[in-house]
Amino acid sequence: RRAMLLRRALRLPTRRLSTWPWPPPYPPYPPSAIGIPYVVESTPKGERGYDIFSRLLAERVLTLSGHIDDSLAAVVVAQILYLEAQNPEEPIHMYINSPGGAVTAGLAVYDTMQFVQAPVATICLGQACSMASLLLAAGAPGMRRCLPNARVMVHQPHGGVQGQASDVAIHTAEMLNLKRKLYSLYAFHTNRTESEIDAAMDRDRFMGGEEAREFGLVDEVVARRKPAGQGGGGGAA
Repeated sequence: RRAMLLRRALRLPTRRLSTWPWPPPYPPYPPSAIGIPYVVESTPKGERGYDIFSRLLAERVLTLSGHIDDSLAAVVVAQILYLEAQNPEEPIHMYINSPGGAVTAGLAVYDTMQFVQAPVATICLGQACSMASLLLAAGAPGMRRCLPNARVMVHQPHGGVQGQASDVAIHTAEMLNLKRKLYSLYAFHTNRTESEIDAAMDRDRFMGGEEAREFGLVDEVVARRKPAGQGGGGGAA
């Protein structure tokens, strides 16, 4: 009887009620009520709603926030590939705020950034540490930016393994191989030698925006978005 009364009140067919949670959400709260901002736009076809990240994606803006793992990498890679398919010439703007994470997941994002034809502009806000600092440096030349109070940290890769002695030796060799690979990538994007990178990244090295610029990780430190027509169009900082 309760379901029948609800169906009559809402004037909905019974088959749609089966897909609803019980009790039904009334009033129907927008996604912003559970933590994700919701944007409603008026169009000639009526009102359309987007979560804020989808709305930013329409402006060729994506965010890389939090720990870098396979799940985050899959989302970022998919967004980059989608935006390249939409327009392979217009820049993609990636905002980075991450403490770093898994090297292999980060390299998946890195390789995608280099693979696509669309230039990827990187902007650091908050922090870009460890693997995230390489993604910051991997942006298109002249399009790597840092906000004034952001922090950047570089260091050598770290990890651990246990098991049989032979397997430990194999994983140790792989870790050293990844270390050399990462150092060569940092050297390429910062125009430094691998020996300089090795010395700089032997321990945790924290930098502010200007220090990151001098090190070669970013091209400029910006405090305000540039006006349209002066290199600040789209989602660039």
